[in-house]
Amino acid sequence: MDISLMSNSMESLEKQLSCPICLDMFTKPVVILPCQHNLCRGCASDLYDSRNPYRFSGGVFRCPTCRFEVVLDRHGVHGLQRNLLVENIIDIYKQQQEGGGTGGSESSSSTTAPETTAKPKAGKEPMCQEHEEERINIYCITCQVPTCSMCKVFGQHKDCEVSPLASVYQAQKAELSNAIDALVAGNGRLQALLNQMEEACTAVQDNSQRAKQNLGERFDGLYAVLEDRKATLLDRIGKEQDEKVASLRGLAGRYGDRLQAGSELTDSAVQLLEHSGAAEFLQASKGIISQTKEAAKGSLSEERPEPGFERMDHFTLNTEQVETLLGKMDFGPEDEDFEDAEGDEEE
Repeated sequence: MDISLMSNSMESLEKQLSCPICLDMFTKPVVILPCQHNLCRGCASDLYDSRNPYRFSGGVFRCPTCRFEVVLDRHGVHGLQRNLLVENIIDIYKQQQEGGGTGGSESSSSTTAPETTAKPKAGKEPMCQEHEEERINIYCITCQVPTCSMCKVFGQHKDCEVSPLASVYQAQKAELSNAIDALVAGNGRLQALLNQMEEACTAVQDNSQRAKQNLGERFDGLYAVLEDRKATLLDRIGKEQDEKVASLRGLAGRYGDRLQAGSELTDSAVQLLEHSGAAEFLQASKGIISQTKEAAKGSLSEERPEPGFERMDHFTLNTEQVETLLGKMDFGPEDEDFEDAEGDEEE
């Protein structure tokens, strides 16, 4: 009676540990869906592939138990969380089955049932090439190849270490699954790095654009200062030009007036000299001689511009130092040196 109750309890537990897709006991790794139902990862992958044949990034399938719509990210089924609790319960269940497998033929058959889930799910078992009637059912650990029992007893693997095919299958499947998990995690880290690189590229482009704009504004400011300074210096040249031209034209006007007066006096003196008699000449000569001498003396002492008055070369601008400083303009602390040097030059 106790054995029967235990058998019923184990069967009930086995049903709870059965995958709703393959109807066998869960094959590790076991994944848990957002709706809290569990699936073998292999079955979940088959279901996902059937709903997403082109394997785009992410995907959708429905839970076979409650029809809840499961949305996957770009990692697909491998992005689902493993249910380690269920996996541990399966291990304990199998250990109990192996430990209690001596309790009668009926219970023995029920305890061995879970072992069938450890076999690869395939429609047709491969046969040995050396022994065509023998199926491949063991794994040669020494040669790292699957083989049959006849090869172990009589064939080339008789001196090799072998293990049941199902146990090696499960171990390597778990190893591959763990490797896939690690690879998916690594891919996630790489994707995060790629995202960071893209964000960094965008930041570099944005910052570069701002730097270019700022540089353009600084140069526009320099152009404005140069244009303003240019206008100031041109105005100084123009003012001096106007002053000198006005001074020269004033002198020229005075010289013209004196020239005209001198010409008129000359004509009068010549007329007196050539067309007058002695008495008439003597009556006017004293005054005109005095005027003529005074006019001749005044032309010798006439005001003149200073030597080099017309020159404008003192307005020559020495830009060599400024050109050197402009040529050394650069980003960073050197800008401060440039500004200090420019301030010293102005002083």
